[in-house]
Amino acid sequence: MRILIAEDEPRLANTLARGLRRGGWAVDVALDGQAALDRAGLVDYDAVVLDRDLPAVHGDEVCRRLVAGKRPPRILMLTAAAEVDDRVEGLNLGADDYLAKPFAFAEVVARLNALSRRSDDAHPPVLERSGVRLDPARREVLRDGSPVSLSPKELGVLEVLLRAEGAVVTTEALLERVWDEHTDPFTNTVRVTVMNLRRKLGAPALIETVFGAGYRMT
Repeated sequence: MRILIAEDEPRLANTLARGLRRGGWAVDVALDGQAALDRAGLVDYDAVVLDRDLPAVHGDEVCRRLVAGKRPPRILMLTAAAEVDDRVEGLNLGADDYLAKPFAFAEVVARLNALSRRSDDAHPPVLERSGVRLDPARREVLRDGSPVSLSPKELGVLEVLLRAEGAVVTTEALLERVWDEHTDPFTNTVRVTVMNLRRKLGAPALIETVFGAGYRMT
């Protein structure tokens, strides 16, 4: 899941980003509304955590433009304004959910997981294929009933491959969905992560390398 955090308080934005990255999500940060729109024009984000009171371009206008796009992301609006009228206004702008500051990080994660399940491609709460069972919300993986301990990036790659339902996923797509904008596109990090994931899942191997194309779950 690729997430954009649009928040003008650097400390809060970086805290959210670090926490979500530890959970295996790819996260980018924008500190004003124009930067958020610029990034959204380059990347198809699954979700945007949007502060309503942004400089440069107000969060309300950012929300309107994102919703009007060809592939609008799910929007979790953050704001210090917690009155009912404020929440209703935010939702009427096109936000999918609304969370008042201050908030608990665990609630942000839960709401993002809920938004993922409500997305247009209807992500199931638990993914299963070939004896592998992944619960994205709990970040738990089983292979034939036995737990498998994976790193956040390995979890992210596994989730993308499972959601592809046997289709080939390119290296570029894995970089976009699991890593953030700071990752060198010429690095071998995807190959190494897939190699480690294949080893941890055990025999028989479930991840096939399709040379010149990418990877898929057998």
